[in-house]
Amino acid sequence: MTTPHPALAGVDQALQSLADVGYLASDEIATTVYLAEALGKPLLVEGPAGVGKTELAKAVSRAIGADLIRLQCYEGVDEARALYEWNHAAQLLRITAERDSHEHAWQDVKSDIFGEEFLLPRPLLAAIRSEERVVLLIDELDKADEEMEGLLLEILSDFQVTVPELGTVTARHRPFVVLTSNATRELSEALRRRCLFLHIDYPDPQLEARIVGLQAPGLDDTLTQTLVRIVGALRAGSLRKPPSVAETLDWAHTLVALGTKELDPALVRSTLGVILKHQDDIRVATSTLDLDRALDG
Repeated sequence: MTTPHPALAGVDQALQSLADVGYLASDEIATTVYLAEALGKPLLVEGPAGVGKTELAKAVSRAIGADLIRLQCYEGVDEARALYEWNHAAQLLRITAERDSHEHAWQDVKSDIFGEEFLLPRPLLAAIRSEERVVLLIDELDKADEEMEGLLLEILSDFQVTVPELGTVTARHRPFVVLTSNATRELSEALRRRCLFLHIDYPDPQLEARIVGLQAPGLDDTLTQTLVRIVGALRAGSLRKPPSVAETLDWAHTLVALGTKELDPALVRSTLGVILKHQDDIRVATSTLDLDRALDG
C-alpha cells in the first residue's frame, strides 16, 4: 500500500473532499477512490455517457491539488498522439546544419537528434515524467483501437514507459490514473486485471436532487424534485438515448434562465430538446409520458 493523500486518507475523508470540490459521490464511489489511492492502482470507471465519470477524475484532481493530464481517446489514436513523437522538422534542420558544417560524423548526429531536445511528450509520457504528481485521465478508452490497450499495459503495471532511443522512463511520482469507458466495446481482461473497477450509473432521485441543488442553486427545491422525477420517468421509458446527469443539469440551468417558478406540460414539451437529443426520443416522450402525473408526483 502507498501513503494516501490527506484528502483521500479514508472513505469518509474522500467523500468529504470530493463534496468540497463540488462532486457529490455515493459511498461506493468514495470507497473505490480511496482504495485506488491507498493501493496505488489505476481506476477503471464504466457507465453510461454523462453520469460523471470524467468529472470524477477532475474532482480528484481538485481534491488533491494535482494537475490533470487528459488523453482523449478516439478511433485511430496511436502511440504518437498518446505517448510521444519526435520533432521531425527540428531533426531535419539539425541534420542539414551538421551536414553542411562537416564537423560531426553521422553517428554523432544520429545520437544527437534522438535526444531530449527533439522529444515531444504526449499525455502518457508527460504524466510519467512530471516533476509533480498528476491525475492522468484516459477518457473513453472504449473508443480507441485494441492496440491502445496493449500500449497501456506497461504503464498501468509499472508506471513506466520505454522509449527505444532513450531507454526506460519510470514515474517520478505515481499518478492517480482514471480510465473511463462507456462500454461500447469490451475491454481486455489484461487491462482490467491492472485496475480497480467502478460502475457509475444514474444516481438515485435523492442524490440527483442534491447534485442539481449544488450545481443549479437558483432552482426552487420543489421544482428540483419535479425535474428529477420527470427525468427519472424518461429514463424508465424506451428511449434511444436516456437523459444523463449532465443533461439534467442543463435542464435545471435552462429553467433558471427562463425564470421558471412552476413546470407545466407546455413548458416541458417546449424544452425537451435540452435533455433529449433525438427527434424519435422527443416523439416517444411526448406521446407516452404522462406529464400530468409526473408533474403532480
